[in-house]
Amino acid sequence: MNQRTVHLYVFEGFADWEAAHAIAAINQPAFQQPTDDRQPWRVMAVGVAGDMVRSMGGLAVVPDTHLDNVLPDHSAMLILPGGPGWEDAEHHAEAEALARRFADAGTPVAAICGATAGLARAGLLDDRLHTSNALAYLKGTGYAGTDRYDDSAAVTDRGVITAGGMAPVDFAREILALLGIYTPEVLAAWHDLYKTGESRHWMRMAEAAGTAD
Repeated sequence: MNQRTVHLYVFEGFADWEAAHAIAAINQPAFQQPTDDRQPWRVMAVGVAGDMVRSMGGLAVVPDTHLDNVLPDHSAMLILPGGPGWEDAEHHAEAEALARRFADAGTPVAAICGATAGLARAGLLDDRLHTSNALAYLKGTGYAGTDRYDDSAAVTDRGVITAGGMAPVDFAREILALLGIYTPEVLAAWHDLYKTGESRHWMRMAEAAGTAD
């Protein structure tokens, strides 16, 4: 593994659409900035075990590796999608502990929807600006960061990204920005394309990336 690898936590019932925009952009070289070491970006699925899981949409996913094998120094980011079980303090305990290790090591963590509760339980939102589905949802974790809650669609603070489940495009924008995968001009056009559905922004992306005919 190398630091161009982004790890996506997968589990039974994970919300497959919430990280879809982000991982598609990470795993496809079109419009990306060239990397200094010429290593391509890639996405690896990570599970508690090696068993196949099914997403909320019914997709069968076999993890590439286990949570125990993932080291912050060998990763560019850990992405935690929403799905069942995040309200239970024990259900995703291993993923929450890994997120804590990532943050302590200075390696970015991104959580959306229910997974933000996991970050709250891990203590990562006590002193960072953050968002979620609603403040009331996070209060159920008993965390100490209520005064740092922000109603924005997605928030990045000191290497930790949070977003509400209604904002997968904004979530992806924060991820792509933090990783530096697109230039700011390409990223702005990308975000406008998927937020508005207006095809003219595709040409903006191509022009900004220098790939237009």
